[in-house]
Amino acid sequence: MKFHGTDVRQKALTLLRGGARNADVGRTLGIPAGTVAYWRHRDPAERGACPGRHAPPCPRCDGRELDGAAYAYLLGLHLGDGHIIRYSGHRVPSLMITCAEEWPGLMDECEAALRAVFPDNSVCRVRKQSCRNVKVYSNHLPCVFPQHGPGRKHERRIALEPWQRQIVDTHPWEFVRGLVHSDGCRNINWTTRLVGGVRKRYEYPRYWFTNVSDDIRRLYTDTLDRLGVEWKECTRYGRPYNISVARRESVALMDAHIGPKY
Repeated sequence: MKFHGTDVRQKALTLLRGGARNADVGRTLGIPAGTVAYWRHRDPAERGACPGRHAPPCPRCDGRELDGAAYAYLLGLHLGDGHIIRYSGHRVPSLMITCAEEWPGLMDECEAALRAVFPDNSVCRVRKQSCRNVKVYSNHLPCVFPQHGPGRKHERRIALEPWQRQIVDTHPWEFVRGLVHSDGCRNINWTTRLVGGVRKRYEYPRYWFTNVSDDIRRLYTDTLDRLGVEWKECTRYGRPYNISVARRESVALMDAHIGPKY
């Protein structure tokens, strides 16, 4: 690795403070553009100024206004397919919502919700096999999503804070929609009946919600109760696992506010 003297660095900083571009400074002084970019980044910090813009305000710590509808939807996505992680070497944790490639509309809605809840933070999509992680970086993620913690969600208690409960009570359909978009679906079931001695096939729509966490399923069903949606709990291997909404009136209500994934 080649080290550059302080005099070369000072010449570079003088040019940068005068408005020169990284590439132009690099060509003038024979320095890699990456080195010039690093010096540009470090210069404000070493002078006691913030390197770059100030940290985005937090709706919990700083009282910034929070988009309640977008947050309720994003909370549902987070409880289903989201997790907060801090990679080794990264100073800032990231929230990742995993979205399947076959639902591009859902991916767009997820990104829009992230941008609404974190308007001053960058949002990106990271391609994975058959899916994409929609991501945002923020030091305040644990403030905004206090359900984050070590271990799997179904192995620890999941409960809403009073301020989250107030948002969900105000925007219940957005919360349900986020849960269904993460761990739910709308499909067509069928059954047969004897009519006049002839067995006929009948098809009907149904909403499913599947989550191993008893607490998350309860958050879902409690919200359905408040919305007047009838539901039924189904088991797998003798344990509660699925929540079914199949009554015609309730399916129509869900269709009016949620609908199929797209």
